[in-house]
Amino acid sequence: MRGVCVEAGLIPPLVQLLSSQDQEVLLQTGRALGNICYDSHSLQAQLISMGVIPTLVKLLGLHADNTPLTDMCLIAFGNLAELESSKEQFASTSIAQELVQLFKKQVEHDKKEMIFEVLAPLAENDVIKLQLVEAGLVQCLLDVVSITLGSEREEDAAQLKTASDLMVLLLLGDESMQKLFEGGKGSVFHRVLSWVPSDNHQLQLAGALAIANFARNDGNCIHMVETGIVQKLLELLERHVEEGNVTVQHAALSALRNLAIPVVNKSKMLAGGVAEVVLKFLQSEMPPVQFKLLGTLRMLIDTQADAADQLGTNSKLVERLVEWCEAKDHAGVMGESNRLLSALIRHSKSKDVVRTVIQSGGVKHLVTMATSEHMIMQNEALVALGIIAALDLALAEKDFVGAGLVQILHKLLTDERSAPEIKYNSMILICSVMGSEPLHKEVRTLAFIDVVSKLRSHDNKTVSHQASLTEQRLTAQS
Repeated sequence: MRGVCVEAGLIPPLVQLLSSQDQEVLLQTGRALGNICYDSHSLQAQLISMGVIPTLVKLLGLHADNTPLTDMCLIAFGNLAELESSKEQFASTSIAQELVQLFKKQVEHDKKEMIFEVLAPLAENDVIKLQLVEAGLVQCLLDVVSITLGSEREEDAAQLKTASDLMVLLLLGDESMQKLFEGGKGSVFHRVLSWVPSDNHQLQLAGALAIANFARNDGNCIHMVETGIVQKLLELLERHVEEGNVTVQHAALSALRNLAIPVVNKSKMLAGGVAEVVLKFLQSEMPPVQFKLLGTLRMLIDTQADAADQLGTNSKLVERLVEWCEAKDHAGVMGESNRLLSALIRHSKSKDVVRTVIQSGGVKHLVTMATSEHMIMQNEALVALGIIAALDLALAEKDFVGAGLVQILHKLLTDERSAPEIKYNSMILICSVMGSEPLHKEVRTLAFIDVVSKLRSHDNKTVSHQASLTEQRLTAQS
């Protein structure tokens, strides 16, 4: 039947009828269009291109007291908002204002739910996020949370979840987030913070995610650490160590990771016991928690030699990292484990840390990391391997040989795609392993002098200079 209606050219005249003054005509027209275009993205896109969105938004404003008509508009918005092409049109209308005004009038759960179903897809657009904040949606959401919190009714729990999730979504937009932060003095910011110590898991989750979203620039992060938010997050994590809620763990660790990015926050967070609490989740078998745990520790020890030394000599941690370096089913966890292993060595520059990593079987993973498709990871691995070679070559020698380190360095130096930093650090590492007889033998066998000699004419001056030095060293020791 739908195909017949479309072929008969029924859509354009129906769209024209949406400008009628007769509310019954508007209602039946809207329903007819809805039935014809239901579940068809191509027909919905056709409606959007015919300018139906501004027309329907206008109708919602004019006939807000006509329940059947507003329901029809909401159903249409819910369908159209799923299409990415609709967002720009919605953003150019007063949709945010109309929906918020309509929401404020509602007492029935079902009608609020209908409006929520329209708001969620619309709020994925950053321009509309800001419009919704400016239209006063946030206060509506906070009111829903206050009214439904503590209720045992299923629909109230569902509405609390929807409202708090939508709040977190609004904070994903940079402008809307900064507007609500208000330099850390915003009432909304403080209300959301009060969710963290709540006994309600959904609010704990939303509160932690909100902090992670507020912590997206250095200024916000520094202010939040100064005002004691870290302690709230640690207390929340402590509540979820034993058989805790995984989503809450993940959210709280995400927030801590973001807060640890500014250099001035690292020492304060370490002094506040963040590393100790995070380490309590080392036994987690959940990859999302493992991933955030690793990222948080890596951010904390960046430029913090004492902390890197302390964590790098923690054999339980290092052994767990080596285990996760083999988590091939979880690339994120595997990558972060390698990066943390490297960071512990690079930031501590400690012989004790190097020995712990070698004895735990971490060297082969760092050698493999040097072949990563990501240049930053290659570089981090090469620098860490250079420190290992400089501090304890004798202990690392067997692992270097077993992992094929010299062959990998040869490949990195001969590959034209290798970045200048990779070539430079590879040559530094070659010089560092020359004190080992078996490694020195491999270097001679692969004719490294010829490879390095060619790099003396490299465009990058740092590379060409290092090539000259490396050639001299290889020649002297040949």
